[in-house]
Amino acid sequence: MGVIPTLVKLLGIHCQNAALTEMCLVAFGNLAELESSKEQFASTNIAEELVKLFKKQIEHDKREMIFEVLAPLAENDAIKLQLVEAGLVECLLEIVQQKVDSDKEDDITELKTGSDLMVLLLLGDESMQKLFEGGKGSVFQRVLSWIPSNNHQLQLAGALAIANFARNDGNCIHMVDNGIVEKLMDLLDRHVEDGNVTVQHAALSALRNLAIPVINKAKMLSAGVTETVLKFLKSEMPPVQFKLLGTLRMLIDAQEAAEQLGKNVKLVERLVEWCEAKDHAGVMGESNRLLSALIRHSKSKDVIKTIVQSGGIKHLVTMATSEHVIMQNEALVALALIAALELGTAEKDLESAKLVQILHRLLADERSAPEIKYNSMVLICALMGSESLHKEVQDLAFLDVVSKLRSHENKSVAQQASLTEQRLTVES
Repeated sequence: MGVIPTLVKLLGIHCQNAALTEMCLVAFGNLAELESSKEQFASTNIAEELVKLFKKQIEHDKREMIFEVLAPLAENDAIKLQLVEAGLVECLLEIVQQKVDSDKEDDITELKTGSDLMVLLLLGDESMQKLFEGGKGSVFQRVLSWIPSNNHQLQLAGALAIANFARNDGNCIHMVDNGIVEKLMDLLDRHVEDGNVTVQHAALSALRNLAIPVINKAKMLSAGVTETVLKFLKSEMPPVQFKLLGTLRMLIDAQEAAEQLGKNVKLVERLVEWCEAKDHAGVMGESNRLLSALIRHSKSKDVIKTIVQSGGIKHLVTMATSEHVIMQNEALVALALIAALELGTAEKDLESAKLVQILHRLLADERSAPEIKYNSMVLICALMGSESLHKEVQDLAFLDVVSKLRSHENKSVAQQASLTEQRLTVES
Protein backbone atom coordinates (compact mmCIF):
# COMPACT_ATOMS: atom_id res chain seq x y z
CA MET A 1 0.00 0.00 0.00
CA GLY A 2 3.01 2.32 -0.26
CA VAL A 3 3.44 2.89 3.47
CA ILE A 4 7.24 2.76 3.25
CA PRO A 5 7.83 5.78 0.96
CA THR A 6 5.25 7.78 2.95
CA LEU A 7 7.05 7.08 6.23
CA VAL A 8 10.44 7.93 4.73
CA LYS A 9 9.03 11.29 3.57
CA LEU A 10 7.58 11.93 7.04
CA LEU A 11 10.97 11.25 8.60
CA GLY A 12 12.57 13.78 6.25
CA ILE A 13 10.04 16.52 6.95
CA HIS A 14 9.71 16.04 10.72
CA CYS A 15 13.25 15.07 11.69
CA GLN A 16 13.12 17.73 14.49
CA ASN A 17 10.16 15.97 16.12
CA ALA A 18 11.74 13.41 18.44
CA ALA A 19 8.57 11.43 19.23
CA LEU A 20 7.57 11.08 15.57
CA THR A 21 11.12 10.22 14.51
CA GLU A 22 11.25 7.49 17.14
CA MET A 23 7.92 6.05 15.99
CA CYS A 24 9.12 6.01 12.38
CA LEU A 25 12.27 4.14 13.45
CA VAL A 26 10.26 1.49 15.31
CA ALA A 27 8.08 1.01 12.22
CA PHE A 28 11.13 0.82 9.94
CA GLY A 29 12.75 -1.72 12.24
CA ASN A 30 9.73 -4.01 11.91
CA LEU A 31 9.26 -3.46 8.18
CA ALA A 32 12.93 -3.87 7.31
CA GLU A 33 12.93 -7.53 8.37
CA LEU A 34 10.97 -8.49 5.23
CA GLU A 35 12.99 -9.34 2.14
CA SER A 36 10.48 -7.70 -0.20
CA SER A 37 10.43 -4.48 1.82
CA LYS A 38 14.20 -4.01 1.46
CA GLU A 39 13.75 -3.56 -2.28
CA GLN A 40 11.10 -0.92 -1.68
CA PHE A 41 13.32 0.86 0.83
CA ALA A 42 16.09 0.87 -1.81
CA SER A 43 13.96 3.03 -4.10
CA THR A 44 13.53 5.74 -1.41
CA ASN A 45 16.16 8.04 0.08
CA ILE A 46 16.09 6.18 3.42
CA ALA A 47 19.90 5.84 3.46
CA GLU A 48 20.39 9.60 3.28
CA GLU A 49 17.70 10.31 5.91
CA LEU A 50 19.02 7.75 8.40
CA VAL A 51 22.62 8.93 8.05
CA LYS A 52 21.50 12.55 8.50
CA LEU A 53 19.58 11.56 11.62
CA PHE A 54 22.46 9.46 12.90
CA LYS A 55 24.92 12.37 12.66
CA LYS A 56 22.65 14.46 14.90
CA GLN A 57 22.22 11.88 17.66
CA ILE A 58 24.41 12.02 20.74
CA GLU A 59 22.44 9.71 23.04
CA HIS A 60 23.39 6.05 23.02
CA ASP A 61 19.76 4.78 23.05
CA LYS A 62 18.76 6.86 20.02
CA ARG A 63 21.80 5.71 18.06
CA GLU A 64 21.02 2.14 19.04
CA MET A 65 17.52 2.54 17.55
CA ILE A 66 18.98 3.74 14.24
CA PHE A 67 21.47 0.86 14.25
CA GLU A 68 18.57 -1.56 14.60
CA VAL A 69 17.10 -0.23 11.34
CA LEU A 70 20.44 0.04 9.54
CA ALA A 71 21.54 -3.55 10.19
CA PRO A 72 18.64 -5.34 8.39
CA LEU A 73 18.55 -2.72 5.60
CA ALA A 74 22.28 -3.06 4.98
CA GLU A 75 21.76 -6.71 4.00
CA ASN A 76 20.50 -5.35 0.66
CA ASP A 77 23.37 -4.63 -1.77
CA ALA A 78 21.73 -1.56 -3.33
CA ILE A 79 21.16 -0.04 0.13
CA LYS A 80 24.77 -0.88 1.15
CA LEU A 81 25.99 1.31 -1.68
CA GLN A 82 23.50 4.09 -0.83
CA LEU A 83 24.66 4.07 2.80
CA VAL A 84 28.31 4.28 1.73
CA GLU A 85 27.49 7.17 -0.60
CA ALA A 86 25.51 8.92 2.15
CA GLY A 87 28.61 8.91 4.38
CA LEU A 88 27.68 6.25 6.95
CA VAL A 89 31.20 4.82 6.94
CA GLU A 90 32.72 8.07 8.15
CA CYS A 91 30.21 8.10 11.05
CA LEU A 92 31.09 4.52 11.96
CA LEU A 93 34.83 5.20 11.88
CA GLU A 94 34.29 8.17 14.17
CA ILE A 95 32.34 6.03 16.64
CA VAL A 96 35.13 3.46 16.66
CA GLN A 97 37.72 6.15 17.33
CA GLN A 98 35.66 7.67 20.18
CA LYS A 99 34.78 4.41 21.91
CA VAL A 100 37.86 2.26 21.41
CA ASP A 101 39.45 2.94 24.80
CA SER A 102 36.28 3.13 26.88
CA ASP A 103 35.29 0.51 29.47
CA LYS A 104 31.65 1.67 29.68
CA GLU A 105 29.17 -1.02 28.70
CA ASP A 106 27.26 1.26 26.32
CA ASP A 107 30.45 2.26 24.53
CA ILE A 108 31.61 -1.35 24.17
CA THR A 109 28.22 -2.27 22.67
CA GLU A 110 28.36 0.67 20.29
CA LEU A 111 31.90 -0.17 19.21
CA LYS A 112 30.79 -3.72 18.40
CA THR A 113 27.64 -2.63 16.54
CA GLY A 114 29.53 0.03 14.58
CA SER A 115 32.41 -2.19 13.52
CA ASP A 116 30.06 -5.10 12.68
CA LEU A 117 27.99 -2.82 10.47
CA MET A 118 31.16 -1.62 8.78
CA VAL A 119 32.05 -5.24 7.89
CA LEU A 120 28.50 -5.82 6.63
CA LEU A 121 28.81 -2.86 4.23
CA LEU A 122 31.91 -4.52 2.75
CA LEU A 123 29.96 -7.63 1.79
CA GLY A 124 28.52 -5.83 -1.26
CA ASP A 125 30.83 -5.94 -4.28
CA GLU A 126 30.21 -2.35 -5.36
CA SER A 127 30.31 -0.86 -1.88
CA MET A 128 33.48 -2.84 -1.08
CA GLN A 129 35.26 -1.69 -4.25
CA LYS A 130 34.21 1.92 -3.66
CA LEU A 131 35.76 1.85 -0.18
CA PHE A 132 38.92 0.05 -1.33
CA GLU A 133 39.72 2.81 -3.84
CA GLY A 134 42.63 0.88 -5.29
CA GLY A 135 44.05 0.32 -1.81
CA LYS A 136 44.50 4.04 -1.31
CA GLY A 137 41.12 4.66 0.31
CA SER A 138 41.17 6.31 3.72
CA VAL A 139 38.59 3.77 4.92
CA PHE A 140 40.78 0.86 3.87
CA GLN A 141 43.77 2.45 5.61
CA ARG A 142 41.77 2.98 8.83
CA VAL A 143 40.57 -0.60 8.83
CA LEU A 144 44.18 -1.75 8.45
CA SER A 145 45.05 0.11 11.63
CA TRP A 146 42.50 -1.98 13.56
CA ILE A 147 44.45 -5.20 13.09
CA PRO A 148 47.39 -4.34 15.38
CA SER A 149 45.09 -2.74 18.00
CA ASN A 150 44.71 -4.31 21.44
CA ASN A 151 40.94 -4.43 21.24
CA HIS A 152 39.64 -7.90 20.28
CA GLN A 153 36.48 -6.54 18.67
CA LEU A 154 38.54 -4.26 16.41
CA GLN A 155 41.03 -7.01 15.57
CA LEU A 156 38.08 -9.19 14.57
CA ALA A 157 36.40 -6.48 12.49
CA GLY A 158 39.73 -5.59 10.87
CA ALA A 159 40.47 -9.19 9.85
CA LEU A 160 36.91 -9.73 8.57
CA ALA A 161 37.12 -6.50 6.60
CA ILE A 162 40.38 -7.65 4.96
CA ALA A 163 38.73 -11.00 4.11
CA ASN A 164 35.92 -9.02 2.44
CA PHE A 165 38.31 -6.72 0.56
CA ALA A 166 40.12 -9.87 -0.61
CA ARG A 167 37.29 -10.95 -2.90
CA ASN A 168 38.99 -10.24 -6.22
CA ASP A 169 42.48 -10.89 -7.54
CA GLY A 170 43.42 -7.22 -8.03
CA ASN A 171 42.69 -6.34 -4.40
CA CYS A 172 44.45 -9.47 -3.11
CA ILE A 173 47.62 -8.81 -5.11
CA HIS A 174 47.72 -5.17 -4.00
CA MET A 175 47.26 -6.08 -0.33
CA VAL A 176 49.92 -8.81 -0.34
CA ASP A 177 52.40 -6.46 -2.04
CA ASN A 178 51.72 -3.89 0.66
CA GLY A 179 52.46 -6.05 3.68
CA ILE A 180 49.02 -7.19 4.86
CA VAL A 181 50.22 -10.78 5.30
CA GLU A 182 52.75 -9.83 7.97
CA LYS A 183 50.06 -7.87 9.86
CA LEU A 184 47.72 -10.90 9.83
CA MET A 185 50.52 -13.25 10.89
CA ASP A 186 51.41 -10.96 13.82
CA LEU A 187 47.75 -10.95 14.80
CA LEU A 188 47.54 -14.76 14.68
CA ASP A 189 50.74 -15.04 16.73
CA ARG A 190 49.04 -13.03 19.47
CA HIS A 191 46.20 -15.55 19.54
CA VAL A 192 48.01 -18.91 19.51
CA GLU A 193 47.84 -19.71 23.23
CA ASP A 194 44.27 -19.53 24.58
CA GLY A 195 43.52 -17.14 21.75
CA ASN A 196 40.22 -15.64 20.71
CA VAL A 197 38.58 -18.19 18.38
CA THR A 198 36.63 -15.62 16.36
CA VAL A 199 39.81 -13.63 15.70
CA GLN A 200 41.68 -16.81 14.69
CA HIS A 201 38.88 -17.73 12.31
CA ALA A 202 38.69 -14.25 10.77
CA ALA A 203 42.46 -13.91 10.26
CA LEU A 204 42.69 -17.37 8.68
CA SER A 205 39.74 -16.51 6.40
CA ALA A 206 41.59 -13.43 5.23
CA LEU A 207 44.80 -15.41 4.56
CA ARG A 208 42.87 -18.05 2.65
CA ASN A 209 41.27 -15.46 0.37
CA LEU A 210 44.59 -13.68 -0.17
CA ALA A 211 46.18 -16.98 -1.25
CA ILE A 212 43.80 -17.50 -4.19
CA PRO A 213 45.67 -15.52 -6.90
CA VAL A 214 48.55 -17.64 -8.28
CA ILE A 215 51.03 -14.77 -8.02
CA ASN A 216 50.44 -14.46 -4.25
CA LYS A 217 51.16 -18.07 -3.32
CA ALA A 218 54.97 -17.99 -3.52
CA LYS A 219 55.09 -14.60 -1.77
CA MET A 220 52.95 -15.89 1.09
CA LEU A 221 54.98 -19.10 1.39
CA SER A 222 58.24 -17.18 1.62
CA ALA A 223 56.66 -14.86 4.21
CA GLY A 224 56.22 -17.96 6.40
CA VAL A 225 52.43 -18.25 6.32
CA THR A 226 52.42 -22.06 6.53
CA GLU A 227 54.52 -21.98 9.72
CA THR A 228 52.10 -19.53 11.32
CA VAL A 229 49.04 -21.50 10.23
CA LEU A 230 50.46 -24.81 11.48
CA LYS A 231 50.58 -23.39 15.02
CA PHE A 232 46.79 -23.87 15.06
CA LEU A 233 46.88 -27.60 14.27
CA LYS A 234 46.06 -28.34 17.88
CA SER A 235 42.86 -26.27 17.76
CA GLU A 236 39.72 -28.20 18.70
CA MET A 237 37.38 -25.64 17.11
CA PRO A 238 35.91 -26.86 13.78
CA PRO A 239 35.56 -23.34 12.25
CA VAL A 240 39.28 -22.72 12.88
CA GLN A 241 40.22 -26.19 11.60
CA PHE A 242 38.18 -25.56 8.44
CA LYS A 243 39.88 -22.27 7.60
CA LEU A 244 43.32 -23.63 8.50
CA LEU A 245 42.85 -26.49 6.01
CA GLY A 246 41.51 -24.16 3.33
CA THR A 247 44.48 -21.81 3.70
CA LEU A 248 47.02 -24.64 3.41
CA ARG A 249 45.22 -26.12 0.41
CA MET A 250 45.33 -22.76 -1.38
CA LEU A 251 49.06 -22.44 -0.75
CA ILE A 252 50.43 -25.81 -1.87
CA ASP A 253 50.19 -25.59 -5.64
CA ALA A 254 53.99 -25.47 -5.66
CA GLN A 255 55.73 -28.85 -5.62
CA GLU A 256 58.27 -27.82 -2.99
CA ALA A 257 55.62 -26.59 -0.53
CA ALA A 258 53.48 -29.70 -1.04
CA GLU A 259 56.49 -31.94 -0.43
CA GLN A 260 57.54 -30.10 2.71
CA LEU A 261 54.02 -30.24 4.20
CA GLY A 262 53.39 -33.79 3.00
CA LYS A 263 56.40 -35.05 4.96
CA ASN A 264 55.20 -33.28 8.11
CA VAL A 265 54.03 -36.29 10.14
CA LYS A 266 52.17 -34.18 12.73
CA LEU A 267 50.15 -32.50 9.99
CA VAL A 268 49.38 -35.71 8.10
CA GLU A 269 48.31 -37.52 11.29
CA ARG A 270 45.99 -34.64 12.19
CA LEU A 271 44.51 -34.68 8.66
CA VAL A 272 43.82 -38.40 8.92
CA GLU A 273 42.12 -37.79 12.28
CA TRP A 274 39.98 -34.98 10.80
CA CYS A 275 39.04 -37.18 7.82
CA GLU A 276 36.86 -38.99 10.38
CA ALA A 277 35.15 -35.85 11.72
CA LYS A 278 31.67 -37.12 10.82
CA ASP A 279 29.97 -34.25 12.71
CA HIS A 280 31.77 -31.62 10.65
CA ALA A 281 31.33 -32.30 6.96
CA GLY A 282 33.32 -29.17 6.05
CA VAL A 283 36.38 -30.19 8.07
CA MET A 284 36.13 -33.75 6.80
CA GLY A 285 35.90 -32.66 3.15
CA GLU A 286 38.76 -30.16 3.42
CA SER A 287 41.02 -32.72 5.16
CA ASN A 288 40.44 -35.24 2.38
CA ARG A 289 41.08 -32.62 -0.28
CA LEU A 290 44.29 -31.50 1.39
CA LEU A 291 45.56 -35.11 1.68
CA SER A 292 44.90 -35.59 -2.02
CA ALA A 293 46.47 -32.23 -2.93
CA LEU A 294 49.67 -33.06 -1.02
CA ILE A 295 50.11 -36.12 -3.26
CA ARG A 296 48.99 -34.47 -6.50
CA HIS A 297 51.24 -31.43 -6.16
CA SER A 298 54.30 -33.10 -4.63
CA LYS A 299 54.31 -36.30 -6.76
CA SER A 300 56.70 -37.50 -4.04
CA LYS A 301 57.34 -41.05 -2.83
CA ASP A 302 58.20 -39.75 0.66
CA VAL A 303 54.86 -37.94 0.92
CA ILE A 304 53.00 -41.07 -0.16
CA LYS A 305 54.91 -43.18 2.41
CA THR A 306 54.05 -40.67 5.16
CA ILE A 307 50.36 -40.81 4.20
CA VAL A 308 50.35 -44.63 4.03
CA GLN A 309 52.04 -44.89 7.44
CA SER A 310 49.54 -42.46 8.96
CA GLY A 311 46.58 -44.49 7.66
CA GLY A 312 45.41 -42.01 5.03
CA ILE A 313 44.85 -44.40 2.12
CA LYS A 314 41.41 -45.60 3.19
CA HIS A 315 40.18 -42.00 3.31
CA LEU A 316 41.32 -41.30 -0.25
CA VAL A 317 39.51 -44.44 -1.42
CA THR A 318 36.33 -43.31 0.38
CA MET A 319 36.75 -39.85 -1.18
CA ALA A 320 36.56 -41.50 -4.61
CA THR A 321 32.90 -42.24 -3.82
CA SER A 322 32.08 -38.64 -2.80
CA GLU A 323 28.92 -37.02 -4.18
CA HIS A 324 31.06 -34.15 -5.49
CA VAL A 325 32.66 -34.94 -8.85
CA ILE A 326 35.58 -32.59 -8.19
CA MET A 327 36.46 -34.45 -4.98
CA GLN A 328 36.03 -37.87 -6.61
CA ASN A 329 38.39 -36.81 -9.36
CA GLU A 330 41.01 -35.39 -6.99
CA ALA A 331 40.96 -38.71 -5.10
CA LEU A 332 41.33 -40.83 -8.25
CA VAL A 333 44.27 -38.75 -9.53
CA ALA A 334 46.00 -39.04 -6.12
CA LEU A 335 45.38 -42.80 -6.04
CA ALA A 336 46.77 -43.19 -9.56
CA LEU A 337 49.97 -41.41 -8.43
CA ILE A 338 50.19 -43.71 -5.40
CA ALA A 339 49.79 -46.76 -7.68
CA ALA A 340 52.43 -45.43 -10.08
CA LEU A 341 55.00 -44.42 -7.45
CA GLU A 342 54.52 -46.57 -4.35
CA LEU A 343 52.20 -49.47 -5.16
CA GLY A 344 54.11 -51.95 -2.98
CA THR A 345 53.83 -49.74 0.10
CA ALA A 346 50.11 -49.00 -0.36
CA GLU A 347 48.98 -52.39 -1.70
CA LYS A 348 47.55 -53.81 1.54
CA ASP A 349 45.66 -50.61 2.40
CA LEU A 350 44.21 -50.36 -1.12
CA GLU A 351 43.02 -53.96 -0.84
CA SER A 352 41.40 -53.58 2.56
CA ALA A 353 39.70 -50.34 1.43
CA LYS A 354 38.07 -52.36 -1.42
CA LEU A 355 39.41 -50.04 -4.12
CA VAL A 356 38.97 -52.50 -6.99
CA GLN A 357 35.28 -53.08 -6.16
CA ILE A 358 34.71 -49.32 -5.95
CA LEU A 359 36.34 -48.76 -9.36
CA HIS A 360 34.14 -51.47 -10.86
CA ARG A 361 31.09 -49.70 -9.47
CA LEU A 362 32.21 -46.29 -10.80
CA LEU A 363 32.78 -47.72 -14.30
CA ALA A 364 29.50 -49.62 -14.37
CA ASP A 365 27.45 -46.65 -13.15
CA GLU A 366 25.98 -44.69 -16.05
CA ARG A 367 25.79 -41.56 -13.91
CA SER A 368 29.57 -41.36 -13.39
CA ALA A 369 31.04 -38.27 -15.06
CA PRO A 370 33.39 -38.83 -18.05
CA GLU A 371 36.48 -37.73 -16.10
CA ILE A 372 35.62 -40.21 -13.33
CA LYS A 373 35.38 -43.05 -15.85
CA TYR A 374 38.62 -41.96 -17.52
CA ASN A 375 40.63 -41.74 -14.29
CA SER A 376 39.15 -44.99 -12.95
CA MET A 377 40.50 -46.78 -16.02
CA VAL A 378 43.92 -45.13 -15.70
CA LEU A 379 43.95 -46.36 -12.10
CA ILE A 380 42.96 -49.91 -13.08
CA CYS A 381 45.94 -50.06 -15.45
CA ALA A 382 48.25 -48.76 -12.70
CA LEU A 383 47.02 -51.42 -10.24
CA MET A 384 48.08 -54.24 -12.56
CA GLY A 385 51.59 -54.04 -11.13
CA SER A 386 50.36 -55.64 -7.89
CA GLU A 387 49.74 -59.37 -7.91
CA SER A 388 46.94 -59.39 -5.35
CA LEU A 389 45.14 -56.37 -6.84
CA HIS A 390 45.61 -57.76 -10.34
CA LYS A 391 43.87 -60.93 -9.18
CA GLU A 392 40.96 -58.89 -7.81
CA VAL A 393 40.66 -57.10 -11.16
CA GLN A 394 40.52 -60.46 -12.97
CA ASP A 395 37.91 -61.86 -10.58
CA LEU A 396 35.53 -58.99 -11.34
CA ALA A 397 34.35 -58.85 -14.92
CA PHE A 398 36.16 -55.62 -15.82
CA LEU A 399 36.50 -56.48 -19.50
CA ASP A 400 32.73 -56.37 -20.03
CA VAL A 401 32.38 -52.96 -18.41
CA VAL A 402 35.41 -51.50 -20.16
CA SER A 403 34.58 -52.77 -23.65
CA LYS A 404 31.17 -51.09 -23.42
CA LEU A 405 32.94 -47.77 -22.83
CA ARG A 406 34.79 -47.99 -26.15
CA SER A 407 31.73 -46.46 -27.80
CA HIS A 408 31.41 -43.70 -25.17
CA GLU A 409 30.50 -40.26 -26.60
CA ASN A 410 33.51 -38.69 -24.88
CA LYS A 411 36.60 -39.29 -27.08
CA SER A 412 39.08 -39.42 -24.19
CA VAL A 413 36.95 -42.01 -22.37
CA ALA A 414 36.55 -44.13 -25.53
CA GLN A 415 40.30 -43.99 -26.20
CA GLN A 416 41.22 -44.91 -22.63
CA ALA A 417 38.70 -47.76 -22.78
CA SER A 418 40.49 -49.23 -25.83
CA LEU A 419 43.86 -48.96 -24.09
CA THR A 420 42.53 -50.47 -20.87
CA GLU A 421 40.86 -53.30 -22.76
CA GLN A 422 44.15 -54.15 -24.51
CA ARG A 423 45.96 -54.07 -21.18
CA LEU A 424 43.37 -56.30 -19.49
CA THR A 425 43.45 -58.77 -22.41
CA VAL A 426 47.25 -58.97 -22.46
CA GLU A 427 47.49 -59.32 -18.66
CA SER A 428 44.88 -62.04 -18.49
